Amino acid sequence: MKRKFLCAAVAAALAAQAVTLGAATERPSTLADQQSVAVTIYNENLALIKDTRRIALEHGANRLALREVSGQMRPETASLRSLSHPGSLALLEQNFDFDLLTPAKLLEKNVGRNVRIVRLHPTTGAEIIENATVLAATGGVVLRIGDRIETGIPGRIIYDGVPANLRDRPTLVSELTSARAGQQTMELSYLSGGLSWKADYVAELNAADAALELNGWVTLTNKSGTTYPNAKLQLVAGDVNRVRDELRQVARMEVARASAGAPAGQMRQEALFEYHLYTLPRATTIADNQTKQVALLSADQVPVAKELVLQGSDYYYRSSIGNAGQKMKVGVFVQFENKESSRLGIPMPKGVVRVYKKDSAGNAQFVGEDRIDHTPRNEKLRLKLGDAFDITADKKQTDWQRRAMPSPWSFGGESAYEIVLKNAKKEAVTATVREPVPGDWQMLEQSHPHQKVAAGTAEWKISVPAGASTTLKYRVLVRY
Repeated sequence: MKRKFLCAAVAAALAAQAVTLGAATERPSTLADQQSVAVTIYNENLALIKDTRRIALEHGANRLALREVSGQMRPETASLRSLSHPGSLALLEQNFDFDLLTPAKLLEKNVGRNVRIVRLHPTTGAEIIENATVLAATGGVVLRIGDRIETGIPGRIIYDGVPANLRDRPTLVSELTSARAGQQTMELSYLSGGLSWKADYVAELNAADAALELNGWVTLTNKSGTTYPNAKLQLVAGDVNRVRDELRQVARMEVARASAGAPAGQMRQEALFEYHLYTLPRATTIADNQTKQVALLSADQVPVAKELVLQGSDYYYRSSIGNAGQKMKVGVFVQFENKESSRLGIPMPKGVVRVYKKDSAGNAQFVGEDRIDHTPRNEKLRLKLGDAFDITADKKQTDWQRRAMPSPWSFGGESAYEIVLKNAKKEAVTATVREPVPGDWQMLEQSHPHQKVAAGTAEWKISVPAGASTTLKYRVLVRY
């Protein structure tokens, strides 16, 4: 009997609470209530929003409509709490209304309901108002007007009101109870799509191609459906694991300071777990449907090394092929180090580096671009800018002989090659010839000394005089 009485009491209490909540007047909260907003954006269309608002609540049941939240909110990650009076709120239910008010949506939501149609008399021009029932609004409009059925919209439609679940702005409706009445400072945090960022770098080489000036920019894109005024902006660089398309609640993580402040206007960086966090030292407004650029880093007189590389292939060491290529392209690379002694030493998020150089008239001209991955301090960056115009190569196989091997399952081949490097410039250059030699190999003959830079790579540094050519010859034995 006691158990039955307790169950009945709980059921009655819940029913009473449901009635109370249902009777609660919806209390809207707009950006006018916003005290602050913090936006942390990750690399792949993911952001953490912390929206702090000052809102007046009633004691007991409240129905709070938080307007102008992100239209791409992940509602399962939303968390609402009181900062001024912790523990005073009990959240019972949340509804995310993202079906926004448009003429088409308004018509769709009124299927089965009565509306009024206003049209003009064709002769007098007077307005004629008729009652109609919306029968369908998919693929066109079907109306019952009196004893007839009409398709299309014969005139202007007048509605009696806007359905409760159709909003003009993305809105999170929270059913909650408050232990006290009056103003409270509340924080809504959630994960959202529609916000993304990328790093872009602009570099300018000096006249001697020996140093560059580097500027980094963060490009933000906001397609989330709302504006974040005077936001505290932070960016996380790193490959954050996500479970398929589902986003998990971001837990609080200890932040280890990794560097001092950056120059004014630039972003400060620090270590965050196994990633890097970049913080803009000032507030900025991130408007909806806007792309914004923010300064990330700046460095000048960064030493660079330019390299001309003829890259070979391993397939022609296995058989007789004759000519390997005529007028082969020689790649142009620049390399620099991300360390303090090179005037950098800043963790660089992945992005595209675009390189320029001034012509004889002093105008900066685009000379190439390359993509870099996340690059920590003290690492090298190597950019391929294109292929040299005045440096070409002709390559041919001058000999091929199959060599007997002790095992029938083994292969042996001896081959010889000739590479002619040509330089049409007015100054001498040094080109790197890099050959990926497969298997167990041995250099038998060579006109220039090589270096075994890796297990399967032979490399030569070849000087080519101005307006002349240099020929590299070598013979190699390959065994499998």
